Amino acid sequence: MNKKVLICILMLTTSMSVVALNPWRKGAFETNEYRNVFVEMGYDARTVNIRLQQIFAEVFYGPNKVYFEVGDSMGYISDIKNHDVRTEGMSYGMMIAVQLDKKDIFDRLWRWGKKYMQHQDGSRKGYFAWSCKTDGTQNSAGAASDGELYYITALIFASNRWGDDTGINYKAEAQHILNCTMPKEYTPEARPGFGGFGGFGGGQRPQQQQGPQKMFLVDPETKLITFTPDGFGQRYTDPSYHIPAFYEVWAKWADDGRSDYWNECAAKSREFLHKCTNPETGLNPDMCNYDGTLMEGWGGRRNSSNNFRYDSWRVPMNIALDYEWSCADGEWQRQYGERIQNFFYSQGVNTFVDQYRVDGTLPEENEILQAGGFRKLRHSVGLVATTAAASVMCSHDKSKEFVDAFWKAENKPFEDGYFDAYYDGLLRLFAYMHLSGNYRVIFPNK
Repeated sequence: MNKKVLICILMLTTSMSVVALNPWRKGAFETNEYRNVFVEMGYDARTVNIRLQQIFAEVFYGPNKVYFEVGDSMGYISDIKNHDVRTEGMSYGMMIAVQLDKKDIFDRLWRWGKKYMQHQDGSRKGYFAWSCKTDGTQNSAGAASDGELYYITALIFASNRWGDDTGINYKAEAQHILNCTMPKEYTPEARPGFGGFGGFGGGQRPQQQQGPQKMFLVDPETKLITFTPDGFGQRYTDPSYHIPAFYEVWAKWADDGRSDYWNECAAKSREFLHKCTNPETGLNPDMCNYDGTLMEGWGGRRNSSNNFRYDSWRVPMNIALDYEWSCADGEWQRQYGERIQNFFYSQGVNTFVDQYRVDGTLPEENEILQAGGFRKLRHSVGLVATTAAASVMCSHDKSKEFVDAFWKAENKPFEDGYFDAYYDGLLRLFAYMHLSGNYRVIFPNK
């Protein structure tokens, strides 16, 4: 080979390597461009696209699917291992459907959710019951705030992609939820404790206040999303519910007269993420106070909600989304991405477990949050996926090892029989969409 040609090839290869490891400095709101990290790292573009379709099919149509159609017009996504339907999964399914232009799936999920989960009157009007049986019977009337967060954003994107004259007025539905989630007075049921969610570290739980109270999706004082919009759960937040770019979507296209407010919520959410992530490990607690501090335990016990565990897995991917779409906090996000990958790299790319204390130490057995009847630390596909998704923000060489490990990962039963087609499956699909450039801002189709 001619020496000059060889030099040119080497220079080009070096240049491509630098591009692949050089995160973007502007977000998709401004550029409408997306990285295909798989292709940048050497994977074949056609194979990457085929694999996306395969993973989607596994989740929605395969033998271990979590999506089920009901009659001619409805469908639901089930948390199989818990035998229920959750606003988390339903709204995730709607987001996936609108991203991949699957209108029939989107409309089916929305119709089922509106019929069985959304409250049509009373103090909870507009909110969604966070858990139902697969026949639509509500297990709990209370809402989990991340469901509303995704519902609103997915509906706005549906309006932008398909318009509002095809049988469902998507924007009007989003505006209705937004209007209903503004602070309003309600009188809680006279019952002790916090009705609906666990997660505390044992001991006596606080009593719910009685008498008139305010219900709100976003805390009026801090501008941060609540864990639940009523009761004790609105006194703190869940870091995995923070996706600042979603508020920017609302500010741009909800047309609800609150654009400045939603942009302020986005800024406050980014500030919060600085506070709730450990400066050494990058790990965040499952739940925490609005100022980012860890929650107190009750009965003299450690509060295991302070640990990094199932909800927490979503944070690296959520921050990656905000980086991809907005890049308003890009410098910190790039540092965060490498910090959390450095921690998991120190634990072994193929061996890190799925629950830690935020300082990086392992939880004691009684702190491990069980799932599906098992209380065990695992190398879970869901976390493999979200740590790989953080590569979108990173420039260090370690990122490729995370992406390669994710590419090889399959969602299949563990040796002891534990299998999560729902949570692990959905996070795997979301992360793949991110890394292949298929999780996008959907602009109005003019």
